[in-house]
Amino acid sequence: MAIGKCLVTGGAGFIGSHLVDRLLEDGHQVVVIDNFSTGRPENLGHVADNRRLSIHQADIASSDIRPLFEGVRHVFHLAALADIVPSIQQAGPYHHANVNGTLAVLEASRHAGVERFVCASSSSCYGVPDVYPTPESAPPRPMYPYALTKWVAECYVQHWHQTYGLPTVSLRMFNVFGPRSRTSGTYGAVFGVFLKQKLAGKPFTVVGDGSQTRDFTYVTDVVDAFVTAAASQLGGEIMNVGSGGHYSINRLVELLGGPVVHIPKRPGEPDCTFADTSRISSLLKWTPRISFEDGVALVLEHIDYWKEAPLWTPDSIAEATADWFKFLGDDR
Repeated sequence: MAIGKCLVTGGAGFIGSHLVDRLLEDGHQVVVIDNFSTGRPENLGHVADNRRLSIHQADIASSDIRPLFEGVRHVFHLAALADIVPSIQQAGPYHHANVNGTLAVLEASRHAGVERFVCASSSSCYGVPDVYPTPESAPPRPMYPYALTKWVAECYVQHWHQTYGLPTVSLRMFNVFGPRSRTSGTYGAVFGVFLKQKLAGKPFTVVGDGSQTRDFTYVTDVVDAFVTAAASQLGGEIMNVGSGGHYSINRLVELLGGPVVHIPKRPGEPDCTFADTSRISSLLKWTPRISFEDGVALVLEHIDYWKEAPLWTPDSIAEATADWFKFLGDDR
């Protein structure tokens, strides 16, 4: 990717901050927009003094962001609200952030004449798919509002390419892990839950029997997919980003090391997530480099990051996920 000015929405978040690191290392000027609802200023603390970085606290759904796109060559759109339960409880804010926000960023990018718009999409669009590994041609089956907003946002991205000729690439990420994953008060990603439990000497709260598998992909590999997509000449493409494998929660527990307590399996969750990555491999020649085992070891080297994360117990998880069972259960 030719050296230039890049803009990252959600640049203080988990994946966004690693992407900012990579772009700065590659010599780019980087503009970050983040409202810090889930992103953390500390994630960019080590590069805050870099003269090629500017950080702006703003709502991406506001037209006020447009001046920040002046002279930008590549836009990486990662800002979004995540997690299942809050999206069920408060669908409106999710639509505002994930759909209205995407529309505003698309329009700002179009008016600025950016060379490439790379959007962070989600494997949650697939819901519970029929085919594993799951190809991009699998029908979308969003099971909860978060997944729906990510799919609708992806449709906007496709339409802005189709109608306005904006060069876009949407990357459907599967289960990304690594240092700086979210530590918010919302019950969500398994790594954040388990790492705090390990620090506290508490048992890992394994859902079901732990045999379910996830396509865990290390964050720097995902960042490389974003950078490679931005450097390409593709437009209107949707591609999966995955590890090339899938790994059980029991295997994760084995690597982390510690006792286990089992909690009820949840409705609407697939038993497996596993990306068919043949498309991104063919179009971008991209392949992941970090094995699951090596990635977990790297995370454990940074485990102190999760000291301030909430400690989840079977009782607090049951309370936090009550609406999940209420609205997605078989008895609805």
